[in-house]
Amino acid sequence: MSVASLRRLAVGAAVLSAASGGAVYLSPSVASSDRGGGPILDSLRSKIGDPSATVPSRSAQESVLTKATSSNPLDVLVIGGGATGSGVALDAATRGLRVGLVEREDFSSGTSSRSTKLIHGGVRYLEKAVFNLDYGQLKLVFHALEERRQLIENAPHLCHALPCMTPCFDWFEVVYYWMGLKMYDLVAGPRLLHLSRYYSAQESAELFPTLARKGKDKNLRGTVVYYDGQMNDSRLNVGLACTAALAGAAVLNHAEVVSLITDDDDTKRIVGARVRNNLTGKEFESYAKVVVNAAGPFCDSIRKMVDEDTKPMICPSSGVHIVLPDYYSPEGMGLIVPKTKDGRVVFMLPWLGRTVAGTTDSNTSITPLPEPHEDEIQFILDAISDYLNIKVRRTDVLSAWSGIRPLAMDPTAKSTESISRDHVVFEEHPGLVTITGGKWTTYRSMAEDAVDAAIKSGKLSPTNGCVTQKLQLLGSHGWEPSSFTALAQQYVRMKKTYGGKVVPGAMDTAAAKHLSHAYGSLAERVAIIAQEEGLGKRLAHGHPFLEAEVAYCARHEYCESAVDFIARRCRIAFLDTDAAARALQRVVEILASEHKWDKSREKQELQKAKEFLQTFKSSKNAQFHDGKHN
Repeated sequence: MSVASLRRLAVGAAVLSAASGGAVYLSPSVASSDRGGGPILDSLRSKIGDPSATVPSRSAQESVLTKATSSNPLDVLVIGGGATGSGVALDAATRGLRVGLVEREDFSSGTSSRSTKLIHGGVRYLEKAVFNLDYGQLKLVFHALEERRQLIENAPHLCHALPCMTPCFDWFEVVYYWMGLKMYDLVAGPRLLHLSRYYSAQESAELFPTLARKGKDKNLRGTVVYYDGQMNDSRLNVGLACTAALAGAAVLNHAEVVSLITDDDDTKRIVGARVRNNLTGKEFESYAKVVVNAAGPFCDSIRKMVDEDTKPMICPSSGVHIVLPDYYSPEGMGLIVPKTKDGRVVFMLPWLGRTVAGTTDSNTSITPLPEPHEDEIQFILDAISDYLNIKVRRTDVLSAWSGIRPLAMDPTAKSTESISRDHVVFEEHPGLVTITGGKWTTYRSMAEDAVDAAIKSGKLSPTNGCVTQKLQLLGSHGWEPSSFTALAQQYVRMKKTYGGKVVPGAMDTAAAKHLSHAYGSLAERVAIIAQEEGLGKRLAHGHPFLEAEVAYCARHEYCESAVDFIARRCRIAFLDTDAAARALQRVVEILASEHKWDKSREKQELQKAKEFLQTFKSSKNAQFHDGKHN
């Protein structure tokens, strides 16, 4: 950074402040009437917040989809059960539309479960807005900050504020980052999570004991800490899908679109899809007035079902993350390396009792099960080792995974320079609305844009406007950070011993906190299963996940396979691949009991789950002898 850069930062701050008469421009507010508030929202909150509410069965959901005929179509059929697709289903259903959703694998099985787990407020957009004096970038910051706040409020058990520390090894960096993040506070206004602040080198070492006090030929001058959001991404996605189901959407995972149905008239309008239930092999047709393509990295494959020669719009980018033991970072404080040797940003964040570090950004091919390359893992280890005072070892990597970011290129644009991390919504063929790109933080507004486009395309008649901005998700109603104490005080974990005897065990703080944060106000249902059905035993030593969760997820969260559970319902595959492998046998046994599987299906599930875990390059199942961090 040069002195000129610092001056521009100061000028930018002055411009922002002066342009608003000493205040900051805030994005325009939306009238409550435009948001469909009032009785409609109250009714939805009552339905979703009902403690006795349960999602419709899988068979009931499939029945709705199969009964959507050409003479009685759905209003909207969504392809893709990631964050965006599930968000579209929820938005459309809460507008009074008849909605179906099909997902080839599981809710959040793709990109949406493989994120950095951060709910970004757009701090990097702000830097671009200042240096380029770009009001468009500034609007992106306003938008991201608003969506970040709403996401945390709508799912408080799964999302929270996280302080992130930026180490500074000279006084110029201290001033630069302090000024930039104070500007971020200013722009955030009422959307602010907490104020950023500077900590001295000594204070920083106390807050983050593993932080290095010396860099390359430089001493630590201090750190600047700001706040962003953090989430449990796949559980948030599953919560979206289940909330949509309660709101009236027919959502079906493990249901693959094999072809699109085109109207016979001259318009060649897309009027539905032929779907295969991947659990049974049965195929059926489901008709809709509008089909929304929200297949993420795979949206081009859906588009090619209409026209094989269609121009690709996805530029896939690989994002690799690794998970390390908890001692790499203190609980409640993340570390951000703002610029690595090749200019990337690397995060090291506490997450679910472990430390997640990432990410990379490199070209990749599109595949259902992307695997991290060893050089990407070594890159992350190398980047964080420069900022830590402990030995960074490849053998400490408990899990490593790769996710595919669907960077979108607007097919209507004239230049390939339109590749963007913002989202794109367009109707390339009549009746097929495609939404892709974007990021987790803005999934809700992306969904709103897609539903608006679908309404326009199909001339649909919603009963009300979008209400998702103020709609809490399943498990959020009545939840408080202290809710775990009631679980610890009122329930015991009845555990079956190897001899078959059932003995009581304490609902300890770790287990109670985990259940409360994973299931919110519905955690009591899981605790009841643990107590009354003898499923209170831990699935793996050192982790808080209980046997009761497998049964609960099979009954109430459309958990249909072992991988569904270890990867998306609980996060043990992402946190500790070896522990997930140890838990597999018991997970399959409980799911077999719930779904009435035969021995052949049990064996198949075990094999599929083992193959899935092989794609997570932990130190147990990867060759890394040539790396420098052995």
